[in-house]
Amino acid sequence: MTPPFSVRSTPRFERLFRNMLKAHRELRAIRDRVGEILETDPYNLTRRYNIKKLVAIPPGEGQWRLALGRFRFRYDIDGAIVELVYCGLRREDTYRD
Repeated sequence: MTPPFSVRSTPRFERLFRNMLKAHRELRAIRDRVGEILETDPYNLTRRYNIKKLVAIPPGEGQWRLALGRFRFRYDIDGAIVELVYCGLRREDTYRD
């Protein structure tokens, strides 16, 4: 059975991903997981994933955010196409005083 959504990535995403992969080898397995999640439930209708619709973000800049551990992935949804636009790490000092 074909997945309901097709996942693509922008050149910017690929560049960021390659740079992060040099320091974080576990990211390769996480990318496979991201693909599985976004092919089946990018809107998070099942409420199983840490996905959030971002406010006041224009299309093309990642209106949705998926968080998996320390990694953050931003993507847009256009019909049946999910386009990954950003990947990054949550800063370690984000929630510290």
